[in-house]
Amino acid sequence: MSTSKLLVTGGLGFIGSNFIRYMLKRYPGVSIVNFDALTYAGNPDNLQTFESDPRYRFVHADLTDAGGVAQEVAQGYDAIIHFAAESHVDRSIADPGRFVQANVVGTHHLLEAARKYGIPRVIHISTDEVYGSLEANDPGFTELTPLAPNSPYSASKASSDLLARAAYHTYGLPVIITRCSNNYGPYQYPEKLIPTIITKAMAGQPIPVYGDGLNVRDWLHVEDHCAAIDLVLQHGTPGEVYNIGGENERTNLQVVKSILQTLGKSEELITFVKDRLGHDRRYAIDASKIKSELGWQPEIAFEEGIKTTVDWYVHHQDWLSAIITRQERINGKGLS
Repeated sequence: MSTSKLLVTGGLGFIGSNFIRYMLKRYPGVSIVNFDALTYAGNPDNLQTFESDPRYRFVHADLTDAGGVAQEVAQGYDAIIHFAAESHVDRSIADPGRFVQANVVGTHHLLEAARKYGIPRVIHISTDEVYGSLEANDPGFTELTPLAPNSPYSASKASSDLLARAAYHTYGLPVIITRCSNNYGPYQYPEKLIPTIITKAMAGQPIPVYGDGLNVRDWLHVEDHCAAIDLVLQHGTPGEVYNIGGENERTNLQVVKSILQTLGKSEELITFVKDRLGHDRRYAIDASKIKSELGWQPEIAFEEGIKTTVDWYVHHQDWLSAIITRQERINGKGLS
């Protein structure tokens, strides 16, 4: 990895920007081109400290533009790491066509360009939501769990996964799919659950919780996710799927109460609201494959990670305020 040239799509988003930061800090010889459409969730401030770094270059372009994608991929890369996606479930319910264009059509263009120009490795970043929902006592999702997406977002991601799978099996494109559980950590857009809770709790505002608040998610710190992607990039097997989970199952209500306790705020701020349409009850990842084959382990326990995440938002309120102002202008819902 000492001299790799990487193309990262969606690198101004939450996970993508954390990954770029992780790689530039870890590998002095790496060079990264960040291909991002600068949608509402893409924030140049996320990588401001690297703007003058000669190893980093930003390209403002959209994956739905096949010509623009091909032009960039033609420059030649050792690997593509594909984060770019519309990802907020509420927005997918309101505008599913936008998700089909970004997540399905955009991925198709990227895979075609990678095939045409012989990219030796493509990592397609997906989500555990493609597997559907679990009951309370069901075992966690494995890589062999059938895909059963329940929202326009997860359906669009499942579709992009299948395109990646087909590109490997039909054309031999060396693509690897990763499916992660819910991420949290610094630089996450405020519409997502954890930054929404932190933001509203700091302001003493009511905290909206869908339904009864007992929907369960497996939480993965973004740093652990970046470490896993790094391992897959270097040692993963083309054509394979790797699940990445944090082994931190919590109900949404537990997450809210943990954050309120960390901030010293009252649970009276909790406000139950009408449940989301098609709201999956539980996600849980079985990550034994990536552990046994690549030696990955999550390092950050939820109790530790949530405290450092809350602390980050408390000490980066200027960053947060700028995002919230922009979010209010486009009438973001602020729910996850």
